[in-house]
Amino acid sequence: MPDALVPIEFEANELRDLKIAKSKLEYPSLTGRIANVLGKPIEAGFKLLPKEFNNQLSEIVQSALLKGLDFAVFTLGKADTAESQDWLHKLLVAGSGAAGGVLGLATLPIELPISTCIMLRSIADIARSEGHDISLLEVKFDCLEVLAFGGGSANDEMADNSYWVTRSLLARSVTEAVEYVAKRGVIEEAAPPILRLITSIASRFGVVITEELAAKAVPIVGAVGGGTINLLFTHHFQELARGHFIVKRLEKKYGTEQVRLMYEGIKI
Repeated sequence: MPDALVPIEFEANELRDLKIAKSKLEYPSLTGRIANVLGKPIEAGFKLLPKEFNNQLSEIVQSALLKGLDFAVFTLGKADTAESQDWLHKLLVAGSGAAGGVLGLATLPIELPISTCIMLRSIADIARSEGHDISLLEVKFDCLEVLAFGGGSANDEMADNSYWVTRSLLARSVTEAVEYVAKRGVIEEAAPPILRLITSIASRFGVVITEELAAKAVPIVGAVGGGTINLLFTHHFQELARGHFIVKRLEKKYGTEQVRLMYEGIKI
């Protein structure tokens, strides 16, 4: 049997950063964030969604993620450690959410790809502020991966939605997709490596989208509330991105197993 991994002593500021990362990655779901702001649960909103909603949502989410992947791969820029502009991106997504609140669920096929691309820009901005080179293909896929951390399948009794388990489940799909795009230089929607990755992320991202739309469906939220919900939605993924890229930064120095060992020993 292999020897047990011996923990490496982290510097004080690194341990502090890792604690911050865990507090962000282990935060309650978007439903919890929304309930805290609205002062009431949003379960009633789920009942107001159309019966055919889930079937339509899967297709819309996958389409939005494909547009987001294309956006991430071909438009994200160069390395820069400037501070991220989180509020700018929140306001941009909140604006699209206000429009969605007025016009209803029919706007989702238009709104979701736009808000997804804005969020990916924000996630990349956070990655860059943590010292990552977002011109690298693997970092661009790391940005897309963040969208899977927000939720899991509620119907899967065996699902474990923890950060490390999600990363493990996606690891092979991410690697294959990166290698495929690096070799071909294009994103082919029907290519098995791309399809597997998008399907895996969509199954989790779709859960969070459902939570967001259920909140918007609650009558007291209304049109103005649509922007507020989108702001919370964006903040949720910004927090996950910050935690993720802190972890990835420390992994570059200590390796994944050492960081995971230290992470799991932290109490929050």
